[in-house]
Amino acid sequence: MTRFVAAIGLLAVALSAGAVAQPAPHLGEFVVFFDLDRAGLTPDMALILDNAAAAFHQSGEAQVILTGFADRAGSAAHNLSLSQRRLDAVRTYLVSRGVPDRAIAIAALGEQSPRVGTADGVREPQNRRVEITLGPRPAK
Repeated sequence: MTRFVAAIGLLAVALSAGAVAQPAPHLGEFVVFFDLDRAGLTPDMALILDNAAAAFHQSGEAQVILTGFADRAGSAAHNLSLSQRRLDAVRTYLVSRGVPDRAIAIAALGEQSPRVGTADGVREPQNRRVEITLGPRPAK
């Protein structure tokens, strides 16, 4: 117990001195989920993306990070391509809502980093998604 209290005290001193790096704050996080083997946007997705675009405009100069995923139904190559098509659809929509293309960074991950772990070939709706993260612009 004494070691725990001492460790907490050291951490408090380090934080107050600015010695521990703090993670960059997120200005907003949004997720849209896709139908099996589809990259088209639905009206429900449009509402979420409208909220993401509004958050971007309220933030000033945020960076928008889009990360696309697929479930494990189909080949890895197909799912990587599918996650890219999903990203393209979301990016196009956000740009149509006034988010500058230069503010958007994308990463297609296909089957990597599932929200719900599954065996190969399993259809999992939570894994068919694009995550939209708004954060501070990187320093130039």
